[in-house]
Amino acid sequence: MSKRLRTTLALIAAGAAAGSLTLFMAPSADAATTLGASAAASGRYFGTAVAANKLSDSTYVGILNREFNSVTPENEMKIDATEPQQNQFTFTNADRIVNHAAAQGMKVRGHTLAWHSQQPGWMQSMEGSALRSAMLNHVTRVATYYKGKVVTWDVVNEAFADSGGGRRDSNLQRTGNDWIEAAFRAARAADPGAKLCYNDYNIDNWTWAKTQAVYTMVRDFKSRGVPIDCVGLQSHFNSGSPYPGNYRTTLESFAALGVDVQITELDIEGSGQTQATTYGNVVKDCLAVARCNGITVWGIRDSDSWRASGTPLLFDGSGNKKAAYTATLDALNGGTTPPTTPPTTPPTTPPTTPPTSPPPTGTGCSATVTLNSWNTGFTATVRVTAGATQVNGWAVTLTLPSGAAVTNTWNAQNTGTTGAVRFANVSYNGRISAGSSTEFGFQGTGTGPTATPTCVAS
Repeated sequence: MSKRLRTTLALIAAGAAAGSLTLFMAPSADAATTLGASAAASGRYFGTAVAANKLSDSTYVGILNREFNSVTPENEMKIDATEPQQNQFTFTNADRIVNHAAAQGMKVRGHTLAWHSQQPGWMQSMEGSALRSAMLNHVTRVATYYKGKVVTWDVVNEAFADSGGGRRDSNLQRTGNDWIEAAFRAARAADPGAKLCYNDYNIDNWTWAKTQAVYTMVRDFKSRGVPIDCVGLQSHFNSGSPYPGNYRTTLESFAALGVDVQITELDIEGSGQTQATTYGNVVKDCLAVARCNGITVWGIRDSDSWRASGTPLLFDGSGNKKAAYTATLDALNGGTTPPTTPPTTPPTTPPTTPPTSPPPTGTGCSATVTLNSWNTGFTATVRVTAGATQVNGWAVTLTLPSGAAVTNTWNAQNTGTTGAVRFANVSYNGRISAGSSTEFGFQGTGTGPTATPTCVAS
């Protein structure tokens, strides 16, 4: 039989709220052999985050071209990369990724138009109406430039606080509570054909206050005609924020509002069968929800991950398929299962707050750093590990190269921003049991630290 794509088509219902039909293409003879082709057999995509500077790595590109049918630029479309100086836009590195995707017939997810983090220095120092105008100008200019090339935009990223169910305090939030709505309206005007997403982390568990806050915002937007088409769940799973048993309920609940649901930055720390089983469960949950139309893993090989020490991806550092890959492919090839009836209102039980670090888990400690760098800056993930006894507090010192500066820190408090910078634990992650670890991170401009950090325990 010819390997050319067969043209058998099947129409299935694509969600009661949408009341529309979705066209699915039956798999070809070799559709079950790669992630992208297997996802496409049920009308979905399976994508990955891509770094422009790795497109010269033949192993990296070989896996990318073979396995995926969608790409998300890892840092190249963020604000500091595309508008390093106000009204001076630079798209060279993002274009490398977009052009590569076009040549391979891949979709492109744009990430991200408005975000409190990875802002260039000129934007960080702005506030009020000047900042609002600058933000809307950025959204308009970037979305217009990529009109017709980007199928989905993460319009706004990470705008809600980790706890309490409120908005994150940021320079953008302080321009007025309607800033998210304004960004979506500007994106729709600039590119009417693109799907517009809100994207966030720690909105995986249906009972969490943060999840409920985002759900309430999306419901409000839909009721008032604010242009929102999808919700992105980052789904970074580890021991501190594990895959929740009600994950499918979360996907169903957002979909019931009449939006698509996408898993946008999936990585699962761990190894072996435990990691593989979780990957398989995530895929099965997505396939069970008609409006869950795509999955993106945040990197290709473990060595490419921003959490490389946690080996969270589908391929090892040499590019070999892991057990997690096999479980993912098997789940994709399992097809869809009948969706269950989703809840349409939040639960009445009080929501809980998602963990932001591993459970409290000493006297010596050590620290390691994983960097994710781009042309004007970097993010660093620091893993702090207790020695033979429990630590009740810790402090890590890193020396930044000349010209580098810390601009944002999470899960730690920093003293200083240049040179030797000290990071100390916050209230919830100071205690680490013997042999266990916790992580914090920071963002910076310039070149990231290469020297070995020092760790002092208390």
